[in-house]
Amino acid sequence: METLELKLKNIKCDGCVANIKEALAAFNNIETVSVNKENGKVSIAGTSLQKKVLVDKLSAIGYPEKTIFN
Repeated sequence: METLELKLKNIKCDGCVANIKEALAAFNNIETVSVNKENGKVSIAGTSLQKKVLVDKLSAIGYPEKTIFN
Protein backbone atom coordinates (compact mmCIF):
# COMPACT_ATOMS: atom_id res chain seq x y z
CA MET A 1 0.00 0.00 0.00
CA GLU A 2 1.17 3.51 -0.75
CA THR A 3 0.08 6.90 0.56
CA LEU A 4 -0.42 10.07 -1.45
CA GLU A 5 -0.70 13.44 0.27
CA LEU A 6 -2.32 16.38 -1.48
CA LYS A 7 -2.92 19.97 -0.48
CA LEU A 8 -6.26 21.16 -1.90
CA LYS A 9 -8.10 24.47 -2.18
CA ASN A 10 -11.71 25.21 -1.19
CA ILE A 11 -12.14 22.72 1.68
CA LYS A 12 -14.29 24.74 4.06
CA CYS A 13 -16.75 22.45 5.85
CA ASP A 14 -17.81 18.90 6.66
CA GLY A 15 -19.83 18.86 3.43
CA CYS A 16 -16.63 19.45 1.48
CA VAL A 17 -14.97 16.57 3.34
CA ALA A 18 -17.93 14.31 2.49
CA ASN A 19 -17.82 15.35 -1.19
CA ILE A 20 -14.12 14.50 -1.43
CA LYS A 21 -14.54 11.13 0.29
CA GLU A 22 -17.53 10.28 -1.91
CA ALA A 23 -15.66 11.18 -5.11
CA LEU A 24 -12.66 9.07 -4.13
CA ALA A 25 -14.85 6.13 -3.05
CA ALA A 26 -15.43 5.50 -6.77
CA PHE A 27 -11.83 4.26 -7.08
CA ASN A 28 -11.52 0.57 -6.16
CA ASN A 29 -7.80 0.87 -5.44
CA ILE A 30 -8.26 3.42 -2.62
CA GLU A 31 -8.50 1.97 0.89
CA THR A 32 -8.63 5.05 3.13
CA VAL A 33 -9.08 8.79 2.74
CA SER A 34 -8.31 11.31 5.47
CA VAL A 35 -9.24 14.98 5.02
CA ASN A 36 -8.11 17.86 7.26
CA LYS A 37 -10.37 20.81 6.49
CA GLU A 38 -8.26 23.21 8.59
CA ASN A 39 -5.15 22.91 6.42
CA GLY A 40 -6.61 21.43 3.21
CA LYS A 41 -4.51 18.28 3.46
CA VAL A 42 -5.85 15.05 2.00
CA SER A 43 -4.13 11.71 2.62
CA ILE A 44 -5.07 8.87 0.31
CA ALA A 45 -3.93 5.30 0.96
CA GLY A 46 -4.25 2.52 -1.57
CA THR A 47 -2.52 0.63 -4.33
CA SER A 48 -1.33 1.87 -7.72
CA LEU A 49 -2.35 5.45 -6.96
CA GLN A 50 -2.14 7.77 -9.97
CA LYS A 51 -1.77 11.34 -8.72
CA LYS A 52 -2.86 13.01 -11.97
CA VAL A 53 -6.07 10.98 -12.18
CA LEU A 54 -6.96 11.76 -8.56
CA VAL A 55 -6.08 15.46 -8.83
CA ASP A 56 -8.12 15.74 -12.04
CA LYS A 57 -11.14 14.11 -10.34
CA LEU A 58 -10.90 16.39 -7.29
CA SER A 59 -10.42 19.48 -9.47
CA ALA A 60 -13.51 18.56 -11.48
CA ILE A 61 -15.65 18.68 -8.33
CA GLY A 62 -14.21 22.01 -7.16
CA TYR A 63 -11.14 21.10 -5.10
CA PRO A 64 -8.01 21.89 -7.16
CA GLU A 65 -4.54 21.15 -5.87
CA LYS A 66 -2.72 24.08 -4.27
CA THR A 67 0.39 25.10 -6.12
CA ILE A 68 3.31 25.99 -3.87
CA PHE A 69 5.93 28.38 -5.16
CA ASN A 70 9.29 28.66 -3.38
